Amino acid sequence: MRRFRFAVLGSGGWGTAMAVHLAKLGHGVALWSARPEWAAELAAKRENARLLPGVRIPDSVAIEHDPARAVADADLWAIAIPTAFLRVALAPFPSHCTGSVRLLSLAKGIENGTFLRPTQILESLFGPQTTGVLSGPSHAEEMARGLPTSVVAASRDPEFALEIQAAFGSDRFRVYTNRDVVGVELAGALKNVLGIAAGICDGLGFGDNAKAALLARGLVEMTRFGVAAGADAATFAGLAGAGDLIATCFSRHGRNRRVGERLGKGETLTDILAGPMVAEGVWTARSVAEWAKARGIETPIMTAVHQVLHEGKPPLAAVSDLMTRYVGEESEC
Repeated sequence: MRRFRFAVLGSGGWGTAMAVHLAKLGHGVALWSARPEWAAELAAKRENARLLPGVRIPDSVAIEHDPARAVADADLWAIAIPTAFLRVALAPFPSHCTGSVRLLSLAKGIENGTFLRPTQILESLFGPQTTGVLSGPSHAEEMARGLPTSVVAASRDPEFALEIQAAFGSDRFRVYTNRDVVGVELAGALKNVLGIAAGICDGLGFGDNAKAALLARGLVEMTRFGVAAGADAATFAGLAGAGDLIATCFSRHGRNRRVGERLGKGETLTDILAGPMVAEGVWTARSVAEWAKARGIETPIMTAVHQVLHEGKPPLAAVSDLMTRYVGEESEC
């Protein structure tokens, strides 16, 4: 296997887990942190104590705060910054991008206002570069500890997708390839909104029947929305779609599910968001609701999540409205 030099930009749980994984595979890795105090803490403790306690960062991983040092001589930039902060966090990096560079997004979200996907944001910042996305059911807490994980690498350049597959894959980290970048990115974003809905069900004390129905009908909404945006319907039945949706809606690690659960139990969104964890679905819900409404796309579950998050609708009222909607032929609803 060819050894690469990676710049992993973003030192949250997912970025740290990816740096650990790549270093264990023998690649050269620099892990960039946006805050100097976090970089110093990571370098001193060799552990992301806040988000991945107990997972040691190999000594071979260089911890950097300086952008130039982080990307120096890197073959590939793996970008693990939440979509909501992507543009601001990457502002120092275009000046260090000389010539062509390959950019891999590890984010799952949609930019508010522009409705741009992460790879589109990267292209707007860095110009015409080779871009790709790595997505799927992959909680950092499990992947960093070597638990079996399967994901999908998507790029318009099939050779780049194959390169990602070869560089990242291992006997515990299985990587499939896909050319549907739109579908893979939208699936990763939309499942976060449905993860909040699943958490609301948990917080309200509903059972497995309700959550199973939520996942089934939610997957229909994801597919309908994605196809309208130019994605391949089959992508939503794969790892990036159904696979990630299941993991998000049931796992104790799911940040978005946790936000929904706390909402269902009566906490305010302001209090919930005061913690260190970033839940992309909170911002994605607004973008999805606006985009779907403007195009007449039926997304009742995701719209209800938006109403709870951003319009003050009580969670129980949102569920009641969903349960009393028109019931017709399943294939037509």
